[in-house]
Amino acid sequence: MEKTKEPILELKNVKTTFKVPKGILKAVNGVDLTIYKGETVGLVGESGCGKSTLGKTIMRLYRPDEGQVMFEGQDIWRYNKKEKKEYTKNVQMIFQDPYACLDPLSVVSDIVAEGMRIHKMYKGQELEDRVLELLKMVGLNKDHANRFPHEFSGGQRQRLGIARALAVNPKLIICDEPVSALDVSIRAQVLNLIKELKDKLNLTYIFISHDLSVVHHICDRVAVMYLGRVVEIADKKQIYENPVHPYTKALLSAIPMPDPEVKRERIILQGDVPNPADPPSGCHFHKRCPYAKKECSETVPPFVTVEPGHQVLCWLAEEQQSETKHEEK
Repeated sequence: MEKTKEPILELKNVKTTFKVPKGILKAVNGVDLTIYKGETVGLVGESGCGKSTLGKTIMRLYRPDEGQVMFEGQDIWRYNKKEKKEYTKNVQMIFQDPYACLDPLSVVSDIVAEGMRIHKMYKGQELEDRVLELLKMVGLNKDHANRFPHEFSGGQRQRLGIARALAVNPKLIICDEPVSALDVSIRAQVLNLIKELKDKLNLTYIFISHDLSVVHHICDRVAVMYLGRVVEIADKKQIYENPVHPYTKALLSAIPMPDPEVKRERIILQGDVPNPADPPSGCHFHKRCPYAKKECSETVPPFVTVEPGHQVLCWLAEEQQSETKHEEK
């Protein structure tokens, strides 16, 4: 009998906006998403689609204007002081730029130990031993403990960032493009480390990236975002082998092929990404979609389940499903 999946994080109609000179920028515009314990969910999309803002909303760095962020069944914006502190322990982040997020005036041992000191998890020799254990876990050693961040390479700094995130024994880690600032030669090493630690420590990841090859390597499910909305979500295999939304198809067509002899038909989208401060009515993608119809510009499409675990925000998918049901009758 298959074990029932247990949600760790639930987003319900989350909307996060910002005031800008030309109006209200709708960075996250009504996201519904459930993350289950022990899985890695990829958030993908073009720059400006809202994926990093969504991650920071989950981290409580931005407060949503509408909707709920539920962690283990509780609304994170209704926490008392003690619960807020516990949440910062349970949910950690690995940032895109490993140097910008490290205190340049602190040595490695203090950087890694800071969270444990705040949460009063260890002290004295026990704290020192735990710091060395974490450094070893991410591929560093005790000789690195008394060095400053500027003495490390980019890959080593990201390993340090991972160690700091792991220090307080989190349940969920948000990885915000953790390898995009690294040399190609060491990306695979850091990705494999992240993957190994997930299995070893039973972690749950939200992996934010614009690199679909990286997402395919590390994620279990993939959520595709466009202009603040999730437009398609499914298991990795379903997304890569049977994409339904026209935007998802265009993204996948841009993945470089490792074999230069193998050709893939590129889907070139027309026009630029619309301004999030003035998004199109109806389906946000309709101005760039080759299949757009009148209703696409008038009404937001419903989320349609095209197969178990595979949902799409598209009128085209709605029509296809209606035709299938009619044929079955």
